[in-house]
Amino acid sequence: VQLQASGGGLVQAGGSLRVSCAVSGRTFSGYAMGWFRQPPGKEREFVAGITWSGGSTAYADSVKGRFTISRDAAKNTVYLQMNSLQPEDTAVYYCAARRGFYSVNHYSYDYWGQGTQVTVSS
Repeated sequence: VQLQASGGGLVQAGGSLRVSCAVSGRTFSGYAMGWFRQPPGKEREFVAGITWSGGSTAYADSVKGRFTISRDAAKNTVYLQMNSLQPEDTAVYYCAARRGFYSVNHYSYDYWGQGTQVTVSS
């Protein structure tokens, strides 16, 4: 089972990026997906979550209205579209999967991607 995150990079404040998480090795039907981030020197924090059906999503207050999580079941891929990026969004972004519903608690996730760096310059 592998989760492969990609799409990070360097962007100026106000810009946009889309990060992707490709899932391989098994079907993730019945699993929820989450995006987390870990800023330098800080704890990992919840960013967004989505059920595999896509019927339910959730966002951290800090990204609500700017970020959008989505998934393409046919491609076994989850996306995080990030708009109006700010320097405080700089972090390593991780995707994760857990059975059932998404959770804001990163300890409850079973599978993790390797992380992709997002850097926002002011």
